Amino acid sequence: MNLSELGQIIAQNRKKLKITQLELAQNTGISRVTLSQIENASVNEIGINKIILLCELLGLEIIAKPKNIRPTLQDLIKERNNHD
Repeated sequence: MNLSELGQIIAQNRKKLKITQLELAQNTGISRVTLSQIENASVNEIGINKIILLCELLGLEIIAKPKNIRPTLQDLIKERNNHD
């Protein structure tokens, strides 16, 4: 996953929860402009703690796993079910 994909996921979930950029920014202590830059992948630098907080408030989690391992069939089914 890259910053662009992460920003899209944050924006999609924020909109799904009907939260404005301003409301989410105020709840995380970052500026609305910074949140907009995260969602559009144009932010210069952002700390992981801010990303974790954004994800927590949106009901998301960050998972680190080895990049080169192909997902199992069970992983793909679980991922598909989580997106439905």
